[in-house]
Amino acid sequence: MDVYLVPVGPVRHELYCEVPDEPEPDQPIVESPSRGWLGVVPAFFRRMRQRFNEMLAEAERDRRQARAVAPHAGWLALVKAKVMRWVAETIAEQRLLWHLRSQIEANLYYPDDLDEAQAMSDLRDHLKRDFEKHRFWLTIHALLFVASGVFFFVPGPNFIAYYFAFRLVGHYLSLRGAKQGLASVKWNSVKSAELTELRCAIGLAPAVRERRVNDVAGRLRLEHLARFFERTAIPMS
Repeated sequence: MDVYLVPVGPVRHELYCEVPDEPEPDQPIVESPSRGWLGVVPAFFRRMRQRFNEMLAEAERDRRQARAVAPHAGWLALVKAKVMRWVAETIAEQRLLWHLRSQIEANLYYPDDLDEAQAMSDLRDHLKRDFEKHRFWLTIHALLFVASGVFFFVPGPNFIAYYFAFRLVGHYLSLRGAKQGLASVKWNSVKSAELTELRCAIGLAPAVRERRVNDVAGRLRLEHLARFFERTAIPMS
């Protein structure tokens, strides 16, 4: 797995990766052993994860095929389409952590104007913050998921429960990914002159910056890097 420490400011960086849309169906997940409450995954939670994976696959297919909802579609179809778009956005945001769960070794590419110690420190700081954030929201959404059970008797799909179930599983997987990255992944550090070029591109005129970033993305073979860089490094006017 390749992870990139992308400069989004003079001294700020964000972690970025690109992985296949859908994992191999029989690919084993290698996770570090866990004790305590993190290691206790009851049967209902495993079923939630299965449904979660099915939802991810469906959202990815919709995104790649750019499916449109027919004008005469009912309200359930419209709601589902909106949910799938939101799921696809969530996948993009948390994909790195979700895929770290299955890694035992990874490469960290970092700008060559940083020293290795600083790059590795930035990596660990990001993973620690992610761990704490997802541990907090895992607890919150677990409580909200249980509370959403009061809508069990309302006719029709319990979209409130579905939402909190999705968030609950998503935060759990992100938490495990951050923990895996901190405790078990062997990180190989690799200097990258291309990433340093991105830092220099931040202050360029928009048209020049776009060409520079697309050139860097092409050399790194990262299809979605330009969009990520524009969203995270360029302030909204």
